[in-house]
Amino acid sequence: MSIALPLDRMTVVEKLQAMETIWNDLCRKSENIPSPAWHEDVLSKREQNVRNGTDSFTDWETAKKDIRKSVS
Repeated sequence: MSIALPLDRMTVVEKLQAMETIWNDLCRKSENIPSPAWHEDVLSKREQNVRNGTDSFTDWETAKKDIRKSVS
């Protein structure tokens, strides 16, 4: 199936709404989406880095603020 969206005529808000609609649909059917094999390797390495103290987590709200600051 080919879907043609009028991207050149859509506003940023409309594009984001379309992406959100697609994302929400994918999330409802996530069991049908296979995880690539390399994901396990990346997650294992990140977990090891946290255990070693060479990496840490940031809560999502703080991360979003940091991202917004870095792109503005």
